[in-house]
Amino acid sequence: MIELRPFSTIGAANHGWLDAHHHFSFAGYHDPARSHWGALRVWNDDVIAAKSGFPPHAHDNMEIITYVREGAISHKDSLGNQGRTVAGDVQVMSAGTGIQHAEYNVEDEACTLFQIWIMPDRGGHAPSWGTRPFPKDGREGRFVTLASGLAEDTDALKINTSGRVAGAFIKAGETVRYETGAERHVYLVPATGKVRIGDIKASARDGVAITGESVIEVTALEDAEVVLVDAS
Repeated sequence: MIELRPFSTIGAANHGWLDAHHHFSFAGYHDPARSHWGALRVWNDDVIAAKSGFPPHAHDNMEIITYVREGAISHKDSLGNQGRTVAGDVQVMSAGTGIQHAEYNVEDEACTLFQIWIMPDRGGHAPSWGTRPFPKDGREGRFVTLASGLAEDTDALKINTSGRVAGAFIKAGETVRYETGAERHVYLVPATGKVRIGDIKASARDGVAITGESVIEVTALEDAEVVLVDAS
């Protein structure tokens, strides 16, 4: 099954400082048909205005991955971690038994990002946070694992779940293959550009929900930046 979820059909809430779009039920947006995709619980497409952000708040028992598309986001948490994640890079927060954090866009430009929540394999993990760069040229023409809880993915940020987050930059006319299991739940979003998967064409910020496929072929109809989650 390959299902297109156009950007125009997903949840939206504009708070002025935050222009948020929700691929799955979140906060005031509820759609019982889009509450999760396997262990994938949240995929938010956020634009955070300059000099604004989320004040300290708590999370627990969730794997939270932030993929920065434009600008930068600054993080500070109750474990003493601090860091700044810039466009193209990724940060991971395993909320585990509980953590408080704040995220601010301290820059002079808006920050655009995907925030992805995946349910952990169990409750009670120790909370943690990490960030690292993933150069664009390393992802050209292929999917690179950015965060993962799978044993074979040793060169990625660690998450406590049987899944991974991967990204690719695909030039127009190129096709990139991604291998998975037919029982897995894959959710793919072009951050930019337009792609085709089977008979489905997806534009920037559309969602594509995929299951029952062991090999996924993504063809760029124009230069595209693509992010996917492969979840149990």
